Amino acid sequence: MENYLIAMLVFTGLYGLMALGLNVVWGMAGMINLGLVGFFAFGAYVSALLTKLAGVPIVLGVIAGMLGTAAAGVVMALTTAKLRGDYLAIVTLGFSEVVRITASNEIWLTNGTDGVSGIPGPWRGEVTPEAFNLIFLAIVAVVVTIAVFLLQRVRHSPYGRVLRAIRDDNQVAAVAGKTVIRFKVEAFALGCGVIGLSGALYGHYISYIAPDGFVPLITIYIVLALTAGGTGNNYGAVFGSLLVVFFMESTRFITEVVPGLQPVQVAALREMLIGGSLILILRLRPDGLLPERQPQITLTEEKKPT
Repeated sequence: MENYLIAMLVFTGLYGLMALGLNVVWGMAGMINLGLVGFFAFGAYVSALLTKLAGVPIVLGVIAGMLGTAAAGVVMALTTAKLRGDYLAIVTLGFSEVVRITASNEIWLTNGTDGVSGIPGPWRGEVTPEAFNLIFLAIVAVVVTIAVFLLQRVRHSPYGRVLRAIRDDNQVAAVAGKTVIRFKVEAFALGCGVIGLSGALYGHYISYIAPDGFVPLITIYIVLALTAGGTGNNYGAVFGSLLVVFFMESTRFITEVVPGLQPVQVAALREMLIGGSLILILRLRPDGLLPERQPQITLTEEKKPT
C-alpha cells in the first residue's frame, strides 16, 4: 500500500508538470493546446532513446527531451501562428496523433507497438524497489518545486504581463508595440518544454514506453486538472493534478462498494464518477478551486497645490 501511494504521488507530480506547461500556453498566453500527450510522448521517446541506445547519462537525456520538445513546440507555434480557437485545438490534437502513429510505425527507431523497454532509471537495480520509488518521488518533488518557482517568477514579471495581455486581447497588445507572434512562440516553447520534461521523467520512472500508453484521454485529464485547480494559477495547476489523480485512483475501489459489475461497467462507472465530480467542482467554483488573482492597481488622487 505504501508503494502504491508513493507511485500515485509521483504521477501527481508528473501530471502537475504537464498542467504547469499547459498553464503557460493556455492559462497565461490564451492558446488552446490539445496535443499535450503528443509533447509528453515526444519528451519520453527522446530521453529514452538517447539513454538506452546512445548511452547518454539520464540527466542529459532528460534535458535533451525537454529541449527537443521545446523545439517541437516552436515548430508547432510557427505553423499555427495565425490560427485561433477551435482551429488551433484541432491542429495540436492532430500533432499528438502524428507522434503516436509515427512511434507505432517507425520500428527501426521506436520498436513500433512493442515499445521501448529497459529504460534506465536513477539507481534502479542498485537499491530496492521501495527505495527507488522514494528516490524518484524526491526527484519529482524537487523538479515540480523548481518549475513552480520559476514559472511564478515568469508570471509576475513584465514578460508574464505581456502574455496575459495577449491572452485578453492580442490586437491591443500589438497596438501597444508587442510582437505578438514572437511571444506566442516563446510561450509555446516554454510550456511544451515543461511537458516534455514530464514525459522524460515518466519514461525513466516506469522503464517502458509504448504508443498505446499515450492516449488522448491523458490530455483531457490535464485540461480538467488545470480547469478544476484554477486556470492561470500555477499552484492551482498542481493542486488540480492532485485532485484528478485522487478521483482516478479512488474510483478503482468501486467494485468493493458496488459488487456484481462487469469490467466494462466498472470502467464506465469510474469515468462517470470522475467526470461528475469535476463537473460539480466547476459548477460550484467556475474559476477553479484556486482561481487566478489579478493584481489590484490603486489609483491615488493627485494632490492639488494649496
